[in-house]
Amino acid sequence: MGCEVSWFAALCDDDYEFLGVQEDRLLSSWEHCRTIALGAEQAGYDNLLLPSGYTLGIDSVAFAAGIAPLLRRMRLLVAVRMGEMWPPQLARQLATIDQMLGGRLTVNVISSDLPGQALESEPRYRRTLEFMRVLRALLDGKPVDYRGEFITVALDPPRLRPARGCPPFYFGGLSEAAREVAAQAADVFLMWPDTMSAVEAVVADMRARAARYGRELRFGYRAHVIVRATEQEARAAAARLVSRLDDQTGEMIRRRSLDTTSAGTRRQNELRELADPAGYAEPNLWTGIGRARSGAGAAIVGDPGQVLAKLRGYADLGMEAFILSGYPHVAEADLFARHVLPHLDHGPLFPR
Repeated sequence: MGCEVSWFAALCDDDYEFLGVQEDRLLSSWEHCRTIALGAEQAGYDNLLLPSGYTLGIDSVAFAAGIAPLLRRMRLLVAVRMGEMWPPQLARQLATIDQMLGGRLTVNVISSDLPGQALESEPRYRRTLEFMRVLRALLDGKPVDYRGEFITVALDPPRLRPARGCPPFYFGGLSEAAREVAAQAADVFLMWPDTMSAVEAVVADMRARAARYGRELRFGYRAHVIVRATEQEARAAAARLVSRLDDQTGEMIRRRSLDTTSAGTRRQNELRELADPAGYAEPNLWTGIGRARSGAGAAIVGDPGQVLAKLRGYADLGMEAFILSGYPHVAEADLFARHVLPHLDHGPLFPR
């Protein structure tokens, strides 16, 4: 199978040895996240997701500019929250980072509120679509004369622009509004963990939606991973991860996120409710992480062969990009890189 395999830089205070037990050494900082990034490049990952949040951790765009000169091969998938920044300025920042990376930038578009403000889901996604259209045009070096519901702007593109045009947009969301935005404006549709049958249904729906706009989508899968030499050891590591977590702390952690009411988060909650007493929604798909995490709330758990088989199963359904993470991020990135990564036919989804 050919796929892009990415790791995750815990920029949003999302790193633990025991889920829910915060440790200063694992809080997001330049030093800690730099260690994750450099380790991921050395281990052979193709890309690195830099997540974005307003209240937690450190800024994704600023971190990308800092780490870019230290990377020689790996790409960066920089999360940007639409609505928080004026598109012309964001276009200049992204073009600058792309130049620093030698054309290796990819962009994870997040539909977000403005800090301190809230917008209902459907208008927020309409605003996101406008931002994506204007941002793509500017990064493609095209003049913009746009008069929309949220953006009115007429200007020529800046001189600085990516040599290969707009970097690919990775985008996800399960609501009707989110799916329509992805069908019209995304390059890669990202999914959070789910059962094989549910993934298959979403892929079919998104392919049909994109086709109605004369477009084709590629697909990515964002999940946690716990791989050990044996399945017994992997399941024990999963149990250890949540061994100090109480329900009140888990609820507090979930609620501090900005996406607690999204359709995707609701689906992650449903997945936990459908799981067996040990937290497994289907073989090797463990939902325990979702007890203390809003967003991607399940992990692929097993021995190297089982994890590899699970990834290949998702690939057979259309997944071409995997964005993985694990706790603690430095240690789990190394384990996956040693046990599974060498057995995957992998490389950048969008070669330069």
